[in-house]
Amino acid sequence: MAPLPGVTQLQGDITKAATAHAITAHFQGHHAQLVVCDGAPDVTGLHDLDEYVQAQLLLAALNITTHVLAPGGTLVAKIFRGKDVTLLYAQLNIFFRQVCVTKPRSSRNSSIESFVVCRDYTPPTGYTPTMVNPLLDLSYDGAWQELEGVNRVIVPFLACGDLSAYDSDRTYPLQTADGKKYEYRPPTQPPISPAYTAAVARKRCGEPTAATTTTGEADSEAPGGTEGSTVTQETTHESLQEKELEDLQKMHL
Repeated sequence: MAPLPGVTQLQGDITKAATAHAITAHFQGHHAQLVVCDGAPDVTGLHDLDEYVQAQLLLAALNITTHVLAPGGTLVAKIFRGKDVTLLYAQLNIFFRQVCVTKPRSSRNSSIESFVVCRDYTPPTGYTPTMVNPLLDLSYDGAWQELEGVNRVIVPFLACGDLSAYDSDRTYPLQTADGKKYEYRPPTQPPISPAYTAAVARKRCGEPTAATTTTGEADSEAPGGTEGSTVTQETTHESLQEKELEDLQKMHL
C-alpha cells in the first residue's frame, strides 16, 4: 500500500503471534476498539471454492482479532455469502453478542460479497487467545493437550483434508473416564414415524398382511365352459388402523 498521512502501516502475517504483539505495542499495551478486515482471496469464479477460502481467511482474521480487540469492541469483515455461511455466523456468535450481515449500496448486486458486523466483543469466560494455526502448521497436537476448561469446548477449526485430524471414514474409541462405563442415552427428538412403520414391523415379525381374502363365484364363466373363481381383498379402514395401533404399541414395548 502507498503511504497515507496519519496512518501507521505494519506488514506482517496475521497468523503469527508477532504481528499481534506489534499491533498492541503500537497502542502501548492497549487494545483496539475497531478491527476492519477487507481482505479477500483471488476470485476463481467458482462460488463454492471462493466462499470456503474467504471463510478460512476470515477465521484467521478472527484469530488475531482476539489478541488485539478490546472487550466491547467491533469487528467488520468481508464475507462471501453462500449456503454454508450459517456455520460462519455460529463461530462469530461465540465471541460477539451481536452479529449481522449487511450489503452496502456500493457493492454490486451480482457479487456474492457482503460485510459482517460483529458488535460487543465478549469472549467466553476463561478463553485464552492462542495462535494455534491448523491451516498451516500440522504439529499442533501438543497444544491441544494443554487446553483446559472452556478452551477445550471451543473446538479448533480444521482445514478440510487435514491428515492429523479425525477421519470421518473411521471409528474411534469413546473418550470415557477411567472405570466409567458407557451409558446409552436415546436421542432427545427421535425420528418421525413414517407411514410404513407398521408394515415393516409385521414383515420383521413374519406376520401375514392385514388384508383378508375371500373366494366366490365368478360373474362370468371361465374359458372352457367351467366356472372360475376370483380372489378379492376386502379390508376395512378401521381394521387397518387397529392393527397398526397394536403394532406400534408392541414396538414401543
